[in-house]
Amino acid sequence: MTTNFNAFIISDSSGATAMSIARTAVAQFPEANANFKRYPFIQTQSMLDGILKLAKEQDAIIFHTLVDPDLSKLVTAFAMDNNLYSFDCIQKPIQIISKKLHESAAEVPGLVHNLNEDYFKRISAIEFAVANDDGKRPNDLKKADIVLLGISRTSKTPLSLYLANQNLLVANVPIGPTIQLPEEVYQIDHNKIFGLTNSVTNLKKIRQERMIAYGLDPDTPYSDSKQIKKELDYAKHLYRKLDCLQINVYNKSIEETATIITQSLNINEQGH
Repeated sequence: MTTNFNAFIISDSSGATAMSIARTAVAQFPEANANFKRYPFIQTQSMLDGILKLAKEQDAIIFHTLVDPDLSKLVTAFAMDNNLYSFDCIQKPIQIISKKLHESAAEVPGLVHNLNEDYFKRISAIEFAVANDDGKRPNDLKKADIVLLGISRTSKTPLSLYLANQNLLVANVPIGPTIQLPEEVYQIDHNKIFGLTNSVTNLKKIRQERMIAYGLDPDTPYSDSKQIKKELDYAKHLYRKLDCLQINVYNKSIEETATIITQSLNINEQGH
């Protein structure tokens, strides 16, 4: 029987080391199907906090290479507090070498990689995505290459971070019948706006699982089918009004949804 699980690769550099370790380990479990999600160039706590929130929501195993001991400890503590499994791929080797040489580590991220323009663009894009998650900065919407709209649990945040890793400035905004939509949304080129949707059945399941994860009753107005349908109908009407591309994320991976978006904008994901 195939077992599916999420594996987050968090690194202050490319993430290649942690990815290699994770893939090697997973290969020993033929029946396991790991959904790897890589988050490279993470060097600030604000960026890390957003990703850890995702890891909790998706009950992910975390593999990380963070040379900053404070950030590394933050991941370890967060995992322990939230019953997540995590593996530090770099701090133990650093400590062993430090003891052998009787020297302190430089603790400088990315020393094995050349710092180029693309590196800094990616960091800037990830910081923009974190700062503009969940509609936090309406004034920044005009600066975004992509604006994602969607009701709760339509994968706005993970999609934002994935696209940010392609050097794209992405903002996401929550919508709903009782949520005030920022006026700035109506001032943006409609081609840059993408409306995310899903099925009532799938959203009900996702929301119930979220309630259970928080130790709450799974059957609440938040997970009620009629309420979800009401929200989806509102979203559909709004997307038509904005004349934006609507994407049903049901049964689509983050990568598939991202490809639809970049192709719509004629953007080469790897080369942007």
